[in-house]
This record gives sequence, C-alpha cells and structure tokens, in this order.
Amino acid sequence: MVKRGFTLIELLVALAIISLLLSLVVPNYFGGISRADEAVLKENLYLLRDAIDKHYADTGRYPASLDDLANKKYIRGVPPDPITQSASTWIVVAPGDPRLGAVYDIKSGATTVSLGGTPYASW
Repeated sequence: MVKRGFTLIELLVALAIISLLLSLVVPNYFGGISRADEAVLKENLYLLRDAIDKHYADTGRYPASLDDLANKKYIRGVPPDPITQSASTWIVVAPGDPRLGAVYDIKSGATTVSLGGTPYASW
C-alpha cells in the first residue's frame, strides 16, 4: 500500500513561494491605501475651501463654523478627514479681522506626514 501526501520539502517550497509573493504584494497594497487617503484629503480640502469662498462671495462674511456651510447648503455635510477618520479634527483658520466671520481656511488635523514628507497639517 502506497501512502499519498506531501513531503516536508514540498510543503516548505510551497510556503516559500507564497511568502515571496506576499512580500511583493503587501507593500503595494498598503501604499495604495495611503495614496488613496491623500487623494481624498486633497479633494476634501479643495471642496471645503471652495464652499468657504462661495459663502464669502454670497454673504460678504466667512462662515461661523463648518457646520454653518452644511446648514446653508454649500456642502451636504462636513466630510471626515480621511487621515484621522473624524470630521471633528479639522483645524479652522480664522480671518485676520474677526468681524468677517470665523472660518477663513481649513487644514487637516493629522499630526503625521504624507508620503512626500510634508506634514498633512500644512496642506
């Protein structure tokens, strides 16, 4: 009677091939996620800044808060910061003259740096 199955060498070769393939694929996967998060952050910053500018053009004042933009239908809702995964971590930059409103610009509240080496908070 002949016993069928894999030898230890065959199993080790198969595991070595699988680990080699994973070592090639996994870094690209996580790098792709980081690049996607950065693209979403750039788009969210663009849309929020555009809504702030439109509010100022319509009213002559900057909005009192980010929620004010949503309440007045300039945006559907305050998007979350894709790096921090929260809509409450946006850093609001006030205008030089406080009589003009409270939200002149917006920045990410993330404390980490981008793939390019610049801090997200400087975007």
